[in-house]
Amino acid sequence: MTAELVRGQNHPLSQSRLEIRVSAGTPVVAAAALGDENGRIHGVEWVAHPGAPTQPGLEVSRQAAADHRLAVDLDAMTDAVHRVSVLLALPAPGGGPGPARFGAVAAPFVAVTGLDGGEIASYTITGLEAESAVVALELYRRQGAWKVRAVGQGYAGGLADLLTDQGLPEAVPLAGTIDEAVARGLARSVQAPPPRPADGDRSRQPAAPALGPDQGGTAPQGAPGPVPPSYGGQPAGGPGQTGPQPAYGGAGAADPSATTGGPIDYSHPGRRNSAPPPPPPTAPPAQPGQPAQPVAGDATGWSMEERLYNQVWGMFEDLARTTAAYRSAVDFAESRMDKELEQTLSDPRSRIGGQGDAAREAARARYTHLVDQAREVLDRDLVQLVAEADVVEPALPPAFARWDNPAWHAYRVPMEIPMALRLGDLRLPEADRIRIPMLLRLPLERGLWIDSGRADSVDGSFTDSHDMRRLAMETAVAHAARLLAVYPAGEFTVHVIDPAGSGAQPLAPLTQTGVLAAPPAQGAAGVTDVLGRLTQRVDLVQMALRGGAPDALPPGFDASQQLLIVNDFPHGFDDRAVNQLRYLADEGPAVGVHLMMVADREESAGYGPLLDPLWRSLLRLTPVPEDHLADPWVGHAWTYEPPLVPPGSQVLHQVLTQVAAARRSWNR
Repeated sequence: MTAELVRGQNHPLSQSRLEIRVSAGTPVVAAAALGDENGRIHGVEWVAHPGAPTQPGLEVSRQAAADHRLAVDLDAMTDAVHRVSVLLALPAPGGGPGPARFGAVAAPFVAVTGLDGGEIASYTITGLEAESAVVALELYRRQGAWKVRAVGQGYAGGLADLLTDQGLPEAVPLAGTIDEAVARGLARSVQAPPPRPADGDRSRQPAAPALGPDQGGTAPQGAPGPVPPSYGGQPAGGPGQTGPQPAYGGAGAADPSATTGGPIDYSHPGRRNSAPPPPPPTAPPAQPGQPAQPVAGDATGWSMEERLYNQVWGMFEDLARTTAAYRSAVDFAESRMDKELEQTLSDPRSRIGGQGDAAREAARARYTHLVDQAREVLDRDLVQLVAEADVVEPALPPAFARWDNPAWHAYRVPMEIPMALRLGDLRLPEADRIRIPMLLRLPLERGLWIDSGRADSVDGSFTDSHDMRRLAMETAVAHAARLLAVYPAGEFTVHVIDPAGSGAQPLAPLTQTGVLAAPPAQGAAGVTDVLGRLTQRVDLVQMALRGGAPDALPPGFDASQQLLIVNDFPHGFDDRAVNQLRYLADEGPAVGVHLMMVADREESAGYGPLLDPLWRSLLRLTPVPEDHLADPWVGHAWTYEPPLVPPGSQVLHQVLTQVAAARRSWNR
């Protein structure tokens, strides 16, 4: 099944010989750049472009075209190459008529396919406006295995800015060389086929029964016939063909809207056989002078799930932005008041009589006025965010919803993996009324550390060590149950290590419903057995991927995602077991094995610096509210609140019972 990526999402590659197919609404230039482990391009010989279309393991088109096929052989890459970036650019304005920005054409579509034409991953590059060059996607090497990531990073300055940002010293001369090579080949550029004609016009069009790479049935009449495997998308006549060109769809000319500024058909050519995404909901007209009423799912995206995901992160960014503006205004007001008070005290005349007191009162009044103005703006933004949160929260699907959301009462075991998973809520002290869902993309890329150490929560309540261990294990069970619930039946497996059996009561929802792969492992022998089996699994999958034979795994091999919950660490662990944990934390996520540690870091400190990398590689969560998470955007310290099940609720047991029933049916 094809993975339809969104910006920033990645997907593993199981093949080394690939094609990268590009479709756009106008002729574009396609290139590919090789990068080292830091993504830097070391010289012009690391770039395959129309002037130098072949590099070791790469072949690109020699011309601008509406459709491209780039050939990639990952096994032919040298050891110094860790990244392959696919670059798209509009031809330079001096090379002929055509759009000058991607915002004026249909969103480019990029697909990674095997040599048999089967799609592995695809990406529609949306959100481009003034950009004339874009890094579409990248293939990158991590721990010996290759992955593809959707990038979509645009540059208004064209190829020169793009290559400069990639660290190439000769960026400007190389961009000129590419433009010159494209200008020489403009006569050979291939226009995109026009929009699909109406049924009444089909009698004048040639039939093309061949299947396209992303079509599931007979190609529509009027579509271009099969082209030879020349990685440029040119017709069978080749680059030097002269004479009349075939008239796609019987039109005899290219669609003029691509270059003349007319209406643009935003439906992608590669998706004409599939229904377009439904339009996002629109808000009712706002009253004069009033802000528009928020609507759930009004962000961009191909599905309601993607729209809600983007809307949640838009709310996160809006709250971070408005809070940063408020804090900056308060800091400015304080610095200004301090400066005015300092000037007042430095003047001897202001120290006598009431003149100094009046100056100090005036400085404090100006400070209060500035802070009140900033707070008024913050409160206005918070009112809008609260209104948006009130409509978004009830509309969230189970994977994004809190445990008290009614969506869980209509829960059914899904058929597909969701985009993300809710790990809790985030809030800021200036906006205590708003809770932003903390969404983590799936599949997991790092494990979790549930902190069971004694702590003071942000609300001032003190939690002793016994309660913290119990709450930490309950939080871990809630996270594991949510992961089991959002994956299709049989695609997620949970193992538990509980050396002393102290987590029996919190683990009851998992053990009583039968969703665990086996009873919780206890004692040193149980720890050794579980860690040995999971370590062996990681080794087997890594060898299969590195050998290019992912289907050569042993018969009956469980290919599902694996989660290991470790309770009461480090009790029951010797040095060998600790090293195996380190190995699983480092190597496991790339092959679908993840850790969830329930531990106190202070108790674990007895192992010395050996566990520091393990601590840093896992995402730390807490069973009580705590302001330990910082965003890299503006550096706010966000208060994290865990997703606890409401007291007395049976939702966890009901959901896990359905998961267990679906798992039994799937195993038959």
